Amino acid sequence: MNPEYLTALILGGLTRGSIYALIALGYTMVYGIIQLINFAHGEIYMIGAFTGLIVSTVLTMHGMPGFGVVFFAAAAAIIYACCYGYTLEKIAYKPLRHAPRLSVLISAIGMSLFFQNYVLLAQTSNFLPFPGLIPDFEFWKPYSHVMSATELVIIVTTAIVMVLLTLLIKFTRIGKAMRATSQDKIMASLLGINVNQIISITFIVGSATAAIGGLLIASHTGQINAYMGFLVGIKAFVAAVLGGIGSIPGAVLGAFVLGLSESVFTGYVSSDYEDVFAFLILVLILIFRPSGILGRDQTQKV
Repeated sequence: MNPEYLTALILGGLTRGSIYALIALGYTMVYGIIQLINFAHGEIYMIGAFTGLIVSTVLTMHGMPGFGVVFFAAAAAIIYACCYGYTLEKIAYKPLRHAPRLSVLISAIGMSLFFQNYVLLAQTSNFLPFPGLIPDFEFWKPYSHVMSATELVIIVTTAIVMVLLTLLIKFTRIGKAMRATSQDKIMASLLGINVNQIISITFIVGSATAAIGGLLIASHTGQINAYMGFLVGIKAFVAAVLGGIGSIPGAVLGAFVLGLSESVFTGYVSSDYEDVFAFLILVLILIFRPSGILGRDQTQKV
């Protein structure tokens, strides 16, 4: 076993896991609040990447310096994705809040297909080149043979987002309101919490993390297309289930476990079956540990 090769696989797995984590956080936050699997979340990730491409292209054409391009492209992607997430919740999910779960699930799948086809019509079905927004840092050049600057930024950014999100949930009034709403929406509303507002904020925060993930992975791979959100969204869902959907630490743990497992499997078995491997993990989880690694078994109320 080549140690350098294994190290490269582990670092690649951490990069994958970081992207999965940024998307899985949105899944698990929404599920924790309203017990909904937002299958359109992967398309929010894709829309964030397309927004970053459009804004960065326009700003580069007008001669803006590199740092300014990165800042404004990231800001535009996050704001635009948050608007989509907010609108998605108000139009597709809020009217069905008291409907059977199957109706909400169908609505989620329908919105995923709608966003996908909307981008296909507005842009193209082809792969588009994405500019490398992350520069090669001088201090990192001696280590670039082990990990690229883009991979470093992906992992560090994901860690920062996770810390900020944890602080938001645990130590702010909005976070406390989110936890109260998650436990009992009726009691939370009786205590003066605006439940509708908290649900909307949850969708906005989840959309922001997805947009960050879309920008980072697009800059890493150098290309995007309208289908990029579907498969990675499903894998992020697998990661959330693996860690324990509804648990923020669980989503992060599940994302890194899935990313590392995929990377090692790809390196030592075959890259042709990496997607099969991810879904095999999902099947095994649902059979042997439905609540996930950090999830709690919940008794269904009759």
